[in-house]
Amino acid sequence: MATTPAFDIIFFGGTGDLALRKLIPALFHAHQSGTLNKDGRIYALGRKAVDNEAYLALLEERVRPRLEAGIDESIWQSFTDRIRFLKLDADNADDYAQLAEILGHDSDRVTVHYLATAPHLFTGICGHLAEAGLNHPGARLVLEKPLGHDLASSTAINQAVGQWFKESQIYRIDHYLGKESVQNLLAIRFGNTLFEPLWRREWIDNVQITIAEELGVEERGEFYDRTGALRDMLQSHLLQLLCMVAMEPPASMSEDAVRDEKLKVLKSLKPFSTEDVLTKTVRGQYRSGAIRGKAVTGYRDEPHVAADSNTETFVALHAEISNWRWAGVPFFLRTGKRMQERVAEIVINFRPVPHALFPAPVDQQAGNRLVIRLQPTESVRLHFMAKKPGDTMSLQSTYLNLDFQTMFKTPRADAYERLLLDVIRGRLALFMRGDEQAQAWSWVEPILTCWNRHCIAPKTYTAGSWGPAASSGLLSRAGASWHEET
Repeated sequence: MATTPAFDIIFFGGTGDLALRKLIPALFHAHQSGTLNKDGRIYALGRKAVDNEAYLALLEERVRPRLEAGIDESIWQSFTDRIRFLKLDADNADDYAQLAEILGHDSDRVTVHYLATAPHLFTGICGHLAEAGLNHPGARLVLEKPLGHDLASSTAINQAVGQWFKESQIYRIDHYLGKESVQNLLAIRFGNTLFEPLWRREWIDNVQITIAEELGVEERGEFYDRTGALRDMLQSHLLQLLCMVAMEPPASMSEDAVRDEKLKVLKSLKPFSTEDVLTKTVRGQYRSGAIRGKAVTGYRDEPHVAADSNTETFVALHAEISNWRWAGVPFFLRTGKRMQERVAEIVINFRPVPHALFPAPVDQQAGNRLVIRLQPTESVRLHFMAKKPGDTMSLQSTYLNLDFQTMFKTPRADAYERLLLDVIRGRLALFMRGDEQAQAWSWVEPILTCWNRHCIAPKTYTAGSWGPAASSGLLSRAGASWHEET
């Protein structure tokens, strides 16, 4: 694989959890595989007056244990040689001037500003970067989610940032779009004749997209209690996955061709009326229970969570796309914390055969399903019916399995590694455009408004379960059931 151009990547929030848990390890793996230009530098910024030696000690303590065992000492050393810690107060213009002096003005280098900070800091940081001349044409800006808490705040941030950075310089990151299996979804659809003729309402009964987590809110109680599952997961991750499933074939794989088709899907989502919100959404919150045999507390007992909080930790909904390809096909979206299993998957349930020649199998889900598993392992399974060995014509469900780890022996980049490399190389296709994000908020906001206006409290569910019973009822009313195969 070709190396990147020469670069400077600057992590605002360089001592934070995201940088230490995801971003620095992702860059290490890119360094280890040889895809980072030898003239690439990494700057970690933080408010505390910490010298470089102390920061490298922090990486030794927090980052190195997350990497594979037995990494070559010389590779780790050459990687940390790239890294420099700088003290920066996000509100101090002088600190940005010093940063600009350190970076220099080499027009051949790519400069990446990665804002791994709270969204309310985005506008101020971008303004100071512009004052210091750090929004030059070679600069790129990465914005982490959530970008605002509603349409108005998201629009305000985008407009403010847009004063100093062009849309072509802004990379709104959603790490799910960097997953190998999501990329394979496009390959399966648009690289094969097998599925595209069937990828429509005539042949598909329903689509299910699930992102379930075993973890609770951990140390993010204060943030999560202001945010909730709808804003944190559905407005971003789940809607982006829905777009990848439902989009029309783009004219090419260029960035705007792909993002234009995703925007069309978002514009085709049927708006929620008040009646729809009451009957086609489920809001939940976990109570105490057990995960893998270990007792866990309820959401309201988590640190920094209000004792009377009505913040949802689970949401399920029935969405519809009003266009010729998908009219009448239900899209069921579900996400939650403290669920029975950690899993992210897309399930395409095809319609049953028009006439059943064979006895229906007992205790098995008949019919064809395409299951695209995103985590914890990445795979694609095509479920179909086959004759059971024996002297009777009995059927049973079986599947063809594409396990990426087994099939492809070459090392695979994780989502953040792929996306960071795309930023450095200037590839925008896997990042959200501003109009995409605005359209997603426009569709989600009526749900939030209705929940608040009608004081719809979340239904409780036991930690370690699959969520409130009402989420199963949501599907049963449409003649379906959740795919929950382990």
